[in-house]
Amino acid sequence: MTLELRQVGKAIGPEVHIYPTDLLLEPGQFNILLGTTLSGKTTLMTLMAGLEKPTSGQIWFNGRDVTGEAVQKRNVSMVYQQFINYPNFDVYENIASPLRVARLPEDEIRKRVTHISELLRISQMLDRRPDELSGGQQQRCAMARALVKDSDLILLDEPLANLDFKLREELREELPRLFAERDCVVVYATTEPTEALLLGGATATLHEGRITDFGPTERVYREPVDLNTARVFSEPPMNLATVEISNGVCRLTETLSWPAPAILSDGKYTLGLRPHHVSPVQVQADWVPVESTIKVAELAGSESIIHFESYGNQWVSLVHGVHPFETGAAAVLYADMAHAFYFSPDGKLSAAPTVGYGRTKEGN
Repeated sequence: MTLELRQVGKAIGPEVHIYPTDLLLEPGQFNILLGTTLSGKTTLMTLMAGLEKPTSGQIWFNGRDVTGEAVQKRNVSMVYQQFINYPNFDVYENIASPLRVARLPEDEIRKRVTHISELLRISQMLDRRPDELSGGQQQRCAMARALVKDSDLILLDEPLANLDFKLREELREELPRLFAERDCVVVYATTEPTEALLLGGATATLHEGRITDFGPTERVYREPVDLNTARVFSEPPMNLATVEISNGVCRLTETLSWPAPAILSDGKYTLGLRPHHVSPVQVQADWVPVESTIKVAELAGSESIIHFESYGNQWVSLVHGVHPFETGAAAVLYADMAHAFYFSPDGKLSAAPTVGYGRTKEGN
């Protein structure tokens, strides 16, 4: 069972929402759509579901062209960021509603509702109405209704975005287990790189209506094919700077340099460094000192986020612990260039970090 997009595109008048896209999604894993708000994730999912028709291309499901087929004729379930439940039904009837529409026998309905409510830990709430539930419980109810159908295609559009931290953590752990043995295609949309990494599976990165990369999530994170993919897969934003390599030395300025990856030829590149590889502490002797001016320093739980300007570049450091800085103060931060990415002038990946993971490769 597969879902295949063949040059699928969507435009409304002159405005292109999805550029022609080829994508093959398979069962047995999470298929993640990762991108910022308005990158095209929801549009792509509504096309997959049949809620919208593409303006170009074909959608094939399980070897059959379903491009013009109405959503009512497809075995599809979709869960949105804003949970939707029937207020006049109790939880049991909310979950059972799609099974009643399908005219399943009462014994089968009871069996399925009992099973899915136990998996989602809401079996003690089946006689309650939605307004008697917490937000997290209501979302579990909405998810149970979507999952109870045993759909061939399940689309989850940022389903955890409105839940509190603890509930999100619990459901992130539960969801892969729920689908581990299901013979269905699962597509999960998120704006959060961390969530994609936690869920695993395969990730497609979206940027301005285009899929920039698709593959095993860890590979896409560690070896993004281009700069746009790397930027999508970095939060806080990836630190970027123009550097020049000559005779095996990479220079950011005349006085700031470090050894370049051996595979790279002389020329200019865009350097990319994720914020957790920049620190106010020189962890290793080879970390490069970067003279900076602090713009903002803030705490995010147990981490410090430090925004700073250095040599005309706006960079960010994300580091564990409390590291107070005054706005406007001069400071030296340290960059772990062994974890730097290098992109060619056309944005293609030329070298990925080789420390602890990944490999280095020549770009175009």
